[in-house]
Amino acid sequence: MTKIKNRLKSNSPGPFFVNSSCIDCGSCWQLDPEHFAQTGSSSCVHTQPKGQQEIAQAYLALIDCPVAAICAPKELTANLSADAFPIMVTKHSAGDVYYCGWSSKRSFGASSWLILGKKGNVLIDSPRWSAPLAKKIKKMGGINTIVLTHRDDVADHANWAKAFNCARWIHQDDADAAPEAEKQVKGLDALPLGEHLTLIPTPGHTKGSMVAVLGDQQQILFSGDHLWWNKEREAIVASKDYCWWDWSEQLKSVKRLLDLKISWLLPGHGSAHQFMPGQWKEALEKTLRHAERTSPNSNIEDFT
Repeated sequence: MTKIKNRLKSNSPGPFFVNSSCIDCGSCWQLDPEHFAQTGSSSCVHTQPKGQQEIAQAYLALIDCPVAAICAPKELTANLSADAFPIMVTKHSAGDVYYCGWSSKRSFGASSWLILGKKGNVLIDSPRWSAPLAKKIKKMGGINTIVLTHRDDVADHANWAKAFNCARWIHQDDADAAPEAEKQVKGLDALPLGEHLTLIPTPGHTKGSMVAVLGDQQQILFSGDHLWWNKEREAIVASKDYCWWDWSEQLKSVKRLLDLKISWLLPGHGSAHQFMPGQWKEALEKTLRHAERTSPNSNIEDFT
């Protein structure tokens, strides 16, 4: 009854709704934009799901929500499974990639990703601990390595490392956020992890921020909070407003990624995006030109 009482007025009439405990992390509308949207201060259900397939999609957003702010009657979801995650994002010659779901409040609903590598699976950032998700990942070969892109999105890394007895990587400059991590990246040099995965330090958002790049051609970039895609502006963006360490250093780090051959941008926050060959460099140069047109301290999220 309390959840119904706290139903936000911005929701469309119907059984699915977002309540006032929403933290506006965006996990729901990134996962299911057909039914969920931003309002400026929270998320809401803009269109009620119809039919079993749409209800199942909205239910995934319900599971994913880090604060259980999405509600629906049990009679609608009783036959739906909570072990639908992880969800396939893309197939890749260096390892298929999945979205883990089960976002954590501790990382403000950040996305985490699973790479099914030929020589062992890699978890990029940490979801909240979930026994159903762990069971599914175990069937998929477990986790050999955890990469923590920066201090904000470590979430329940300790639970995952313990469950799968796997090593964790974090940059030395953010290591105090996960002092138990077995491996540390140092300095600014790129570090190959195995044959097809590379860690690139990109200080700025935090001092120890880094990204992970999968593959050599048609690469996949796991960007943490360094960069993401803005659908409304159709642009790659970063944010001075959400830069916790040094914005000028973050701009320098953006330039480090110009010559990559990115086919997918998979961020911790914000929208993912697929690029055709050559589009990545063009889009990133547009982002940097915008910053240079305004000022060295401009917010490159504010495109006109």
